[in-house]
Amino acid sequence: MPYRLSDRHFVVAALAGVIVLLGWLLPNAYFLRIATLVWIFALATLGLTVLIGQAGQVSLGQAGFFGIGAYSAAILPTHFGVSPLVTPFVGAFISGALAFVVGRPILRLKGHYLAIATLGLGFLISMVLTNEAGWTGGPDGMQVQRPVVFGVNLRQPAAWYWISAVSLLIGGWLVLNLDGTTTGRAFRALRDSEVAASVMGIDVSRMKLRAFVLAAIYASCAGSLLGLSNGFVTPDQSSFLQSVEMVTMSVLGGVHSVVGAIVGSAMLVLLPQMLTVMQDYETLVLGAIVVVVMIFLPGGVVPAIAALTRRRTR
Repeated sequence: MPYRLSDRHFVVAALAGVIVLLGWLLPNAYFLRIATLVWIFALATLGLTVLIGQAGQVSLGQAGFFGIGAYSAAILPTHFGVSPLVTPFVGAFISGALAFVVGRPILRLKGHYLAIATLGLGFLISMVLTNEAGWTGGPDGMQVQRPVVFGVNLRQPAAWYWISAVSLLIGGWLVLNLDGTTTGRAFRALRDSEVAASVMGIDVSRMKLRAFVLAAIYASCAGSLLGLSNGFVTPDQSSFLQSVEMVTMSVLGGVHSVVGAIVGSAMLVLLPQMLTVMQDYETLVLGAIVVVVMIFLPGGVVPAIAALTRRRTR
């Protein structure tokens, strides 16, 4: 049975508490920067919680929408004079519109055919961002203008820590509330059986498309935050490996859980930092840890901990 956190108020309050505590305890800009990356990738992974965890659809092209969000933050102020403050919203609109257009034919596919089709979409977006050097800076990437709020240029890591944290809180709250709505219940019916969902009167194609668009918007918003906080974007942010990393974050933490998305993102952001002492063996050890977790905790870390807690409290 998929793990679900029913008390959304407790989850949001606990996450807010962790964010405030870390913001107070973290000693310098480096740790704030690492925490900011965790919040940003958790926001992107929340889209996969909706798409894979709730609706049961696979996507290996999320980094493409992540890249659109990142490059919207770079291209719109540079070439069109758009305020950096509105670029995340414009990027989310572009990503949502693209997902809506391409989702209709792609989502007719199922299983590994759907995975390959989304993978191809991600490759196409990444190729455009790499080859259109006049707009994107090509493989070298391009600078991103930082937003200015009340005369203050948002360059400090602390500012992006709080901006990304509040964005994650809002994103998590929306996903938790979606779970109890008619759309959320339709997503779960779709995940369990498309045939049964269709017999029950659910518009399967429409629900698949809705989940795909939502996931694209989440990834795009996260990409914009990463571009604005870094002050620089490169095509690597839309690469295939980035897509795989996002799916791994989702699965490691628990693909059905909002908390799982955050825990999985924290693991894949923090572990490479902690393993730098091993130098040449860093990637090897990281891969071994992922394999071991998947063997012994196939449902993800958070569902395993929740199941263990339930057994001990009986």
